[in-house]
Amino acid sequence: MQSQTLDLNKRFAMKAIWNEQIIAESDNTIVIEGNHYFPEDSIQKKFYKPSSTHTTCHWKGEASYFTLDVNGKLNPDAAWFYPDPKEAAKQIKNRVAFWKGVQVVH
Repeated sequence: MQSQTLDLNKRFAMKAIWNEQIIAESDNTIVIEGNHYFPEDSIQKKFYKPSSTHTTCHWKGEASYFTLDVNGKLNPDAAWFYPDPKEAAKQIKNRVAFWKGVQVVH
């Protein structure tokens, strides 16, 4: 009988799903404050529309937002990113996180 071992260091791909569509997928997310930040190159850019919304976090800096446009349904400001994060958050530069009903699962 062959023995199987589980590689506990193996990474599992995380998926961001909204309106029954995978909008991002990566095995290289960074979790900060419970949010998975996906690499910019892992998002399905056709579903993202720039937003004029900006917010400020005291330790991450100024966030910019995307509105999701999936199968004719809009989810305003459901994705955010830090184009020029502060030094303490530099690891999330070029990464996108989600809220407003977007499911992040593996």
